[in-house]
Amino acid sequence: MKNSFLCFVALVFSLYLEAQTEYLEALYPVEKTTHTYQKLKRKDSLQLDFYKPLGTDKKQPLLLYVHGGGFSGGVRDDANTVEFATKMAEKGYAVASISYQLIMKKKGFGCDTKTKEKINAFDTAAADISKAIKYILKHDDIFNIDKDKVVISGTSAGAEAVLHLAYVYENKILPKRFEFAGVIGMAGAITTLDFIDKEKAIPTQLFHGTNDNLVPYHIAAHHYCSPKDKGYLLLYGSRAIADRLKGLGKSYFLFSVNGGTHSWSGFPMQRCIMEVTDFLYNDVLNQAQRQTERTIGF
Repeated sequence: MKNSFLCFVALVFSLYLEAQTEYLEALYPVEKTTHTYQKLKRKDSLQLDFYKPLGTDKKQPLLLYVHGGGFSGGVRDDANTVEFATKMAEKGYAVASISYQLIMKKKGFGCDTKTKEKINAFDTAAADISKAIKYILKHDDIFNIDKDKVVISGTSAGAEAVLHLAYVYENKILPKRFEFAGVIGMAGAITTLDFIDKEKAIPTQLFHGTNDNLVPYHIAAHHYCSPKDKGYLLLYGSRAIADRLKGLGKSYFLFSVNGGTHSWSGFPMQRCIMEVTDFLYNDVLNQAQRQTERTIGF
């Protein structure tokens, strides 16, 4: 009798899953584990939290998330990140939230910080993200992810890091044939558009406030520094990146907040799960050729 009941429960659960849409709806319980992906010379090390959907044995797409904090602060496991990662894993995505070297700690990231130090922060973060991905790819027996469906995402400094990695950074860490399936930037920007061409363009989702006072929405100096400042660095924000992709006829999803400042950068993780899910399911997994733009008031 007991075995019959368990079989009945399993059948009901199976039928329930079939009635739902994987990657769009919450279907799975989630297991969180922590892994050290890079040991540093100092006493600390770089770690990642891995959120695994339980109840499926197939290889899952990976959504890797990079926190913000001006390359000087922030953590991989704040409440907002844990909630976001859990919600995405419940839909069937493997999610990794990583720590990285905060080399601007006690230095700041404003107009008094030398431009070359800012670019070095972008490069260092891009390298650390690459090492985390390499670790996950190497340990397939633990993570079991679909290597052709790796999406990188980040907020603020994390968004600058993942966009830099996707479109600017010369990667010598990941395999030569490796390609990202997509990138999501929440209030991020890059130092040049020159490397975004038809060959390198990937599905890109961008969230940004039009009045961002630190990372420009369109084209402006980082922190709006003066050309005379040590930290003057021209950046190309979400609007500029979207325009570039639009001209190339490539997929992008631009979500603008009219009047939104940089304080809005964490908003998408809380209130735009539907938009993130839409982008991942349609533009990344099903390779829809869409150019989507949405604007809301702040």
